[in-house]
This record gives sequence, structure tokens and C-alpha cells, in this order.
Amino acid sequence: MSSAHIRILIVKLSSLGDVLHNLPLVWDLREHLPEAQIDWVVEEAYLDLLEPLRSRNGLRGIDRIIPIALRRWRNNIFSLKTWQEFFAFRKHLQAQTYDVVIETQGLLKSALVCAMTKKTSTTVVAGLANATEYSGYEPIARRFYTQAVQVPRQCHAVDRSRWVMSAAFDWPLLNRQQQPPYFYPQAWVEGLISATQNSISQNYVVFFHATAREAKRWPNKNWITLGQGLAEQGLQIILPWGSAAEKLTSELIAKEIDGAVVPTAFSIKEAFAVVVGAQLTIGVDTGLTHLAAVLARPTIELYCDSPKWKTEGYWSEAICNLGDLKNPPAAKTVLAVAERLLKASQSALSKQAIDAS
Repeated sequence: MSSAHIRILIVKLSSLGDVLHNLPLVWDLREHLPEAQIDWVVEEAYLDLLEPLRSRNGLRGIDRIIPIALRRWRNNIFSLKTWQEFFAFRKHLQAQTYDVVIETQGLLKSALVCAMTKKTSTTVVAGLANATEYSGYEPIARRFYTQAVQVPRQCHAVDRSRWVMSAAFDWPLLNRQQQPPYFYPQAWVEGLISATQNSISQNYVVFFHATAREAKRWPNKNWITLGQGLAEQGLQIILPWGSAAEKLTSELIAKEIDGAVVPTAFSIKEAFAVVVGAQLTIGVDTGLTHLAAVLARPTIELYCDSPKWKTEGYWSEAICNLGDLKNPPAAKTVLAVAERLLKASQSALSKQAIDAS
């Protein structure tokens, strides 16, 4: 079958960081199969992560983004509207017949999406054959694949997705050094940076202190020490939050740092502008920190109770990964690295200004 006639479905429903680390598949597929149809099923909450990759204006990325609302439907299982939306989703999904389905989540919910997909007798449905350490996995999902792909027990999230994709097409595994992952179109990122930085007047650093699992948090006293050190250098500290409890923590930290700001809640779409406008983003192992990293913005990722190898940003010198499983970094270490990244960023901007003059 020629590239122009191959129809591919990517199934990666959630969560924020997992979807981000799956983005390189789109560009890996485009490099090998430039004319293929590539569609993606994703939870409705994460649509904005995929929108910049949508095929339009001469860019060939994702042809069809298919939203699903499993999280919302679960909370309203007996609602007529829920079932109407589910059947509308299924109709949307089955409007196309796929030749290859790539499922990189390894959960029953994503495997069931594969089962609902319209396929031919030769369709390849590739998914994970085994769990990787510190990641969710449900062995029953294997029953829904035609090709269960064995991956290393310790495997970076980007590499794991590439492993499944490569097996689905019988391609050699991509080498991360020779073919580093590509996330968002460079022209789109540059346009976003330009538009955002033209509209801000204060140099600021973003602290993403919150995460779903308490053990992955960095102590408040460390955030305060770090914030005070950066504030002394004329930087404003921004402390986002996603829940009432997280907002309270942001306020407690902000009280101890001169000029620190606790913003109003913002969407994922607005988060793009927040991180690209920042001089630096510092955060624990959580989705919004990974957003800054995949945009290749100056980022420090803090690992306190999760292994660095699983999600560390390895594709840009602007990213620094500190700490590791059960080995959180010291505040003074983070401050020293922050100062180094800020200095490097300022040097790069000065060089750009000289080159442009």
C-alpha cells in the first residue's frame, strides 16, 4: 500500500504529560509516510495540546482529532446526554477505516477504543505487551491488539511510544541521539514566543509546585528559599495552581517571597503563553513542567519521588533535570542551576539582538 493510502490512528487519551510525550510519533510517521492520513483519539481536556499539530495552511500533521470524554461520562453514566455523546463519538470514530492503530497507553479504556475502531481483516493494532516501571498498565489490554510489543522495563515515555510505532511498521527503532524527538512546529513556537514576549513587561519565573501525588512534591521551604533567591535578582515568581488546596499552597509560598503572584486559574491553552513568556520554568514531575520542556524553553525539572529516566527532557540544552527517585535536589543546587540557565538565556538573547542589528 502506498503512503497516500495508509490510514493511521493514534490512541493516546491522557494525561497531559503522556500526551505531550506521544507527540513525536506524528512527525516520525510524517517523515516515513508523508501522505498518510494520521488521526488521533484524545480526551477532550487535552485537545489544545494537539491543535498546533493539526493539518492546515500547508502543514501536514494530524488530519483528524477525535475527542472522547470518558472522564466526564464516568461521572454521569446514567445521563441520556452521556449516551448520546458516546454514540456520536463512536460514529465519528468509525467514519474512517484504519490500516494501523497505535495504542501506547496500555490501559483497558484505550484498548476498548481500539476495539471500537473500524478495521479491515489486515489492520495492525499495536500496543504494549508489558508494563514499564512506575507507569500504569492493565494486562487485559493485550487481548485487543494484533501485535503486542515488548518494551524495556525502564523506558523513557517518548522512547516507549516510538518502540510501539516502529514495531507496528517493522521499522528499525529510532535512535534518540540521531533522531531527537520533535514536538511542536518551530514556526508556531517562534510565533507564540514573539506574540507573548511583546505583551509582557515583567521578567518572571514560573513555579509548578503542584502534582497529583503528594510524594512527588518538593517541600514548601525549598520553594520559598528558591523564590527568595530569584526575587533578589529582580525576577517575579508566578505560582499557578489547579485546585483549592493547590491555590492555598501557592498563597502560603507567595507570602514569603517579595512580589510573588498567585494568578487566577488558567486553561491549558493559556498555559502555552505562560511558559513561553517566562524567563525560566521550574517544576516537579508534572504535565505543565513537561509542557515547558517540550517547547524547549529554559526549564528545570525536579524529581523527588519518580525516576528521572522516565520523563526527563533530553532534547534541549535549555532543560536541566535535577534529583531522582527518593533523592530530591537541594534548594541551593536548584538556585545555582537556575542562575546558570538564566545567564545562558540572556546571552542567547543578546547574541540574537546583535545578529539582527
